[in-house]
Amino acid sequence: MNTKKIQVWLPLLFSLTMIVGMYFGYKMRDNMPGKSFFFTEKPRPVQEIMDLIKNRYVDDVKMDALADTAIQAMLAKLDPHTVFIPASELQQVNEDLAGKFFGIGIEFNIFDDTLHVINVLKDGPGFKAGILTGDKFIRVNDSAVAGNKTSADVFRTLLRGDRGTKVSITFYATTKKQATITRDAIPLSSIDAGYMMTKEIGYIRLNKFSSVTYREFMETLEALKKAGLQKLVLDLRGNGGGILDQAVEIADEFLEGDKLITYTEGKHVAKKEYRCRRNGQFEKGALVLVDEGSASASEVLVGALQDWDRATIIGRRTFGKGLVQEQFDLSDKSALRLTVARYFTPVGRSIQRSYSNGGKAYYEEIGNRFQDGKMTQADTVNTDPGKVYKTKGGKKVYGNGGITPDHFIAMDTTGFSKNSAMIYEKGTIGNFAYNFYLQNLASLKLYKTPADFNRSFSFSEDNWNRFVQAASRDSVNISIIPPKEKTALINRIRSGIARQLWRNEGFFEVMNTADEAVIKAISLLNN
Repeated sequence: MNTKKIQVWLPLLFSLTMIVGMYFGYKMRDNMPGKSFFFTEKPRPVQEIMDLIKNRYVDDVKMDALADTAIQAMLAKLDPHTVFIPASELQQVNEDLAGKFFGIGIEFNIFDDTLHVINVLKDGPGFKAGILTGDKFIRVNDSAVAGNKTSADVFRTLLRGDRGTKVSITFYATTKKQATITRDAIPLSSIDAGYMMTKEIGYIRLNKFSSVTYREFMETLEALKKAGLQKLVLDLRGNGGGILDQAVEIADEFLEGDKLITYTEGKHVAKKEYRCRRNGQFEKGALVLVDEGSASASEVLVGALQDWDRATIIGRRTFGKGLVQEQFDLSDKSALRLTVARYFTPVGRSIQRSYSNGGKAYYEEIGNRFQDGKMTQADTVNTDPGKVYKTKGGKKVYGNGGITPDHFIAMDTTGFSKNSAMIYEKGTIGNFAYNFYLQNLASLKLYKTPADFNRSFSFSEDNWNRFVQAASRDSVNISIIPPKEKTALINRIRSGIARQLWRNEGFFEVMNTADEAVIKAISLLNN
């Protein structure tokens, strides 16, 4: 009898359990945006159009490219910093933020349709394989690359790859050689230069904020402190930003106590404060260089130091990007970098410029500053400075369009004549410096440091005449130019030669000797 009862009731109980489960399942679905009980989502017009094109259009269409175009058009209605990153570009973007990529560790340029090695990373894979500056690549694996107009992008694709993979290089030095190189991690340093300019004043130039920037900054700072550092020039010119947390960590080294560094807030993001968490390693004696290329995380750092009256800011008004992006990886290995919040300086100012007229007008505003004379004359924030704020020391500061420096430094327009502009565009200086280095290697190797080179190396009139000839081969006539322009070009050439010897460190150490902003910084720190 009991067995019969179980046989009757068991199916009924099973059915009831299923019904209850389905009910609660759909109730949970009801809580999802745009969903309701037994909801069947209808295709959106965008998807309907894509399906119609795919199934009914008269010609073949690359649907992925079409979809990317549709996404770009949609994002164009948002802010200029919300961007779609196609899968083909995502790796390079992520490598820049990660501060490394996997390759063979060379810098190259293309002359006469041939890859020339212009620098080799010391102790990198290429260095260990015996590749030297001046070598020319003939083949990469099975691809002939000399004399067939191989582009720089193609070279990068051929030379980069996963860690531990191998690439075969046939190259020409004094004779034809071949090497099989195992790819490894190649650092993308955030530090262009870090050296002592005087016995007390040090200089650090940051080019971005990647995941390793704070570590690199602290290593450089500690080395300078051991060399006698008392005052610091932090150069953020041209630094377009990067990872917010890295800027916050560096700001913490300049500020004392538990001071507020920045805070972020958005419609779907709760207010979040970033405060100092430890004693800083350099809480006195700093000056920061900025310009119209200093953006985002750079402005977070500059804004905090200015609001707390911690550093003197000199240069030109910064870019004016006060938006925070979060990256979302998509199913096809592309990504969406979506603006999710605004950031604010400690006194509460947002320095984001208006983008109400669209992305094109937004980016053209930087060029308009030059046309309007705001890069060559004292810049007064903009025509509408917005709300006036006060720093903790009572100094007036502004939002609504970048951070205005305490001391304005005009853009150096020396060498901006039409002919000089063509020289920069054609890469004449870099090419000449590279060839000069190869032709004078023995004498140049006698200089042990950039400072030694800077003191002792003289660019003779004969060398200048050779440069004039090189420019003429690039269809540029500089046989007669103003003395000031000639001096500026010679300093660029000397800096280019120093780069061949000591990479970016050498370039900036030589360039800075004639840099008006750096000269002004030293003057202010000495007073």
